[in-house]
Amino acid sequence: MVSRAEFEGRTAVVTGAGGGLGSAIVAVLAGRGARVVGCDQSGEALASPHLASRHVFDLLDRASIEAGIAAVLDRDGVPDILINNAGWTRAETLDALTADTIEHELDLNLTGVMTFADPLVKAMAARGSGSVVFISSVNAIAHFGNPAYAAAKAGINAYAKSIAVELGRSGVRANVVCPGSIRTAAWDHRLAKNPDIIGKLQRLYPLGRIVNASEVAEAVAFLASDRASGVTGVVMPVDAGLTAGCLPFIDDILGA
Repeated sequence: MVSRAEFEGRTAVVTGAGGGLGSAIVAVLAGRGARVVGCDQSGEALASPHLASRHVFDLLDRASIEAGIAAVLDRDGVPDILINNAGWTRAETLDALTADTIEHELDLNLTGVMTFADPLVKAMAARGSGSVVFISSVNAIAHFGNPAYAAAKAGINAYAKSIAVELGRSGVRANVVCPGSIRTAAWDHRLAKNPDIIGKLQRLYPLGRIVNASEVAEAVAFLASDRASGVTGVVMPVDAGLTAGCLPFIDDILGA
């Protein structure tokens, strides 16, 4: 049984706190005693009553990021936990890539994330403790579309490992969660347009479904907690088995 006071006395910064996954992460951490600091690109996204503090900045704007970092440190201090969750993609295939979409997705999902995380991670190391969790994607492990986003998330995986290796002796752990598709409002909209997608998903995912936000949030909470005190540099898929193997190959070729 996980203690309801697991994160008591600790401050956790969560980026993308207003999104479907971000909201689930905020709820889990706050429900276990953390003082949660929410960050997003608009104040409207930060309406959750679970948030003790709120900061608005844009990961595509370096000056905005730097102001956000200063505000977090000034108002909330060096966090005990940093959850880098914010991210976005629209270019789903190579055909959709242009110089502009490549730049936009790399800037948001890699450059902006690293620019925000770096000073906070170094402040954690100077203090001598900290736990960092990055939300990456199965797209960083194998190709499921979204090539620029996938490249950015693969960079995040590498960045997390650099923190784990170089700052481990300073008491900082860094890990990565790689979700597959998550059942959020975006998926509800897609399913409403095409209910047949459910059947297609069941062929791809060994669990016969996609994961929900609370399942991913539980993995994040574990890696952020002292229960994972010996775990660092890990890239953990939470994907209903998608990256474990090719289920259609088993069904269509071996089972034929």
